[in-house]
Amino acid sequence: MTKADIVTEIAEKTGIEKVAVQATVEAFMNTVKVSLEAGDNVYLRGFGSFVVKKRAQKTGRNISKNTTIIIPEHFIPAFKPSKTFIDKVKKGVK
Repeated sequence: MTKADIVTEIAEKTGIEKVAVQATVEAFMNTVKVSLEAGDNVYLRGFGSFVVKKRAQKTGRNISKNTTIIIPEHFIPAFKPSKTFIDKVKKGVK
């Protein structure tokens, strides 16, 4: 499912114009991005959490040059679904 599909489905279910739904979806995603960039987690009860995870420093290898490099610690965005969401997916997917 793409973002356009989500916008279409929400517009059909709510009766709101696609343009307004598109703006709302874009604003939601932008708000989540800005919050994660600031280091804040976003919690949506019954759906899941958008969190910032810390990756520790590690040693990597450049195979083509046969050298080792140090990959510094960094932060990445992650999504953790809620338990109720996980249970619904387990029961629904066949």
